[in-house]
This record gives sequence, C-alpha cells and structure tokens, in this order.
Amino acid sequence: MKLNYTLLFAALLSLAGCGTSSNQTLTNGSTYETSAPNAVSTIAGTVGVAGATDANGTNALFGQPNGIIASPDGKTLYVADYGNNTIRAMVLSTGAVTTIAGSAGVAGSTDGTGSAARFNGPHLLTTDGTNLFVPDYNNNSIRQIVIATGVVTTLAGSTAGAAGDVDATGTAARFNGPGGITVTPDGTTLYVTDYNNKVIRKIVVATGAVTTLATTASFSNPAGIICDATGTNLYLTDFTGNTINKLAISSGVVTTLAGSTTNYGSADGIGSQASFYTPNGITLLGTNLYVTDTSDDTVRKVAIGTGVVTTVAGGVGVVGAANGVGVAAGFFGPIGITTDGTSLFVADSGNKTIREIK
Repeated sequence: MKLNYTLLFAALLSLAGCGTSSNQTLTNGSTYETSAPNAVSTIAGTVGVAGATDANGTNALFGQPNGIIASPDGKTLYVADYGNNTIRAMVLSTGAVTTIAGSAGVAGSTDGTGSAARFNGPHLLTTDGTNLFVPDYNNNSIRQIVIATGVVTTLAGSTAGAAGDVDATGTAARFNGPGGITVTPDGTTLYVTDYNNKVIRKIVVATGAVTTLATTASFSNPAGIICDATGTNLYLTDFTGNTINKLAISSGVVTTLAGSTTNYGSADGIGSQASFYTPNGITLLGTNLYVTDTSDDTVRKVAIGTGVVTTVAGGVGVVGAANGVGVAAGFFGPIGITTDGTSLFVADSGNKTIREIK
C-alpha cells in the first residue's frame, strides 16, 4: 500500500483528511504509554457542534480549533479557531472561553483591535506572555496580538495574501502557507514552518526581519515546531515526511529523531522503527516531545534522548470523542498541542473541542 498525499496541509486544516503519496509503506503496532499523562477529558467545546459561543467549558463552541498554546504561568490557554477566523482565550481555573481577536465567520487581513481585526485561517500559535504570534495561513502572514489590549498587527508577510519566498523586513517578506511557530525563551526570535516553501524561517521580533535558515537537510512539509528551554534546538514535525526532527539552530544540522520518510503508520518503536501518519502539533514536556499524529487520531510521545516512541492516547485510526485512559480515549484529527508544565492540552479539531491529558 502506498501513500498518496492528494490533499496538502491546508486541506487537513479543514479536516478533509489526506489520501495516500509517494513511496511510503504502512507499518502499525502501538504500545500504549502508562507513565506519561494519558487520562483524557474534554474541558471546552461540544463534540461535533460548530459555533462561536463564548461561555464556560463545554457550553462554549468552536468552529474548528487548530492551534493551542498555554500562557507561561499556565493559567490561560489561547486557541486559534481556524473555522471561525478568531483567536480565543480560556481561563483554566474557571473554564471561561472568550474571543479576543477577529470576528466569527468573517475572513480578512485587516489589522485592528479585538473584533475589528480580521484573520483568514489562523493555524498554530505561540506566546511570549505579552503577545501572541499567529501564522495566518491563508493570508501568508504572521500576526502579532497584544494580549492585554487585543491590538492586532501584521508583523511579517503580505497584508493581501500574496504568497512567495522573499526574505525581507515586515510586510515586504513573503511566506507560502506558514503553519507552525515558536518563540525563543528570551522572546527575541520567532521560528516559523513555511509549509509550502518547505523551509524554516526566522523572524526578529523587534524589527520583523525575516530570513530563511540554512539547514543540512530538506523537509517535505514542515508543520509543528517548538524551541527548547535553552534556545539551542528546534524540534519539528514533517507532516508529509512522517518524521520528527531536531534542528540545531547555530549550525543548521538536522537529525531525524523518529519516524521514516519511507514508512507511515502507527508503529511504536525506536527511531526509524517507529512510524507516524501526518504528525502535526508538537510540544516539549521535560525530556519528552508530545506530538499529535493527526491521521492516526492519536497523541504520541518521543523521548528526546533515546528516540523511543510510544502512544499516549487515542485509538489508532479510530475517530472518536470518548474521554478515558489511553486507547479508551478518542480523538478526531487532533492538531495543536501544548502543556502547562504538568498536563497536556490538545486542540481536537474535528471534534471541535479542547481536551486535557493528565
């Protein structure tokens, strides 16, 4: 059986899924993790019900939550609601969900404050504690939101959706499907996965200057990205390459931690013995990476030091919404993932819910 990716990343954003490409062989076999966070519950949104209602917990509604990031203090989750073209906030202590920027169901690229601003396909996102930074996928731009005021500006990329691969400053720079984003611990630099250009871009926050990282290996379609606590390495998912990679920032050296470009599937194992099926969001907790394996409908764990891959939660390839432990839990196209330092939080895009794993 060969994998033929007839639909790219943007299509999976809309939960159309992907078909089968290239020369990849299916490999399966999951060993469920028992020591990692693995108990799944729904903390916001109503399963399968699209909407834009601001409310508490499961009374709140999402259009299609794709990106999710926890504030540095672990008190608030921020969600990129791709389906509504809005940015939402959730206070963990109360479950209160509010819309902080964008207007539900209205696409655009306007900079402005709160509901006066417009987005067109906000995907993953990151924060330095003061600002949110959002790859606005269909606008081919990176947007900055001041959390305290809701003021939205375009930090880099086109204000009219023009695609390209230009290194330049601010709106003179061009992207082609920016998807993932991370910020260095000192808050000075952003790194963006430029999905359709198949490269990693660097943005200096203070100036908006955009450059392309020179790397020792190429990517098929880089998706999620996270910076380590020292600002030394980036870890990223290759969505159609079905691998988890490490990128040393100073040297550009790329190594594959897990997965293989010749296999796809759900096999747990060490390094290239493991397989993924469109790995997407990624976060770092302790010495482990946690990845949403979108087409497998699971959350996977990758030990950085050994490359050992295990499955944390979700039934492989089984669409569901059940709360439970490990294989008993169900997901539907999970995309974003983040941590408050203890629990994991997942944007369960197809179910239109926010899930906690602890």
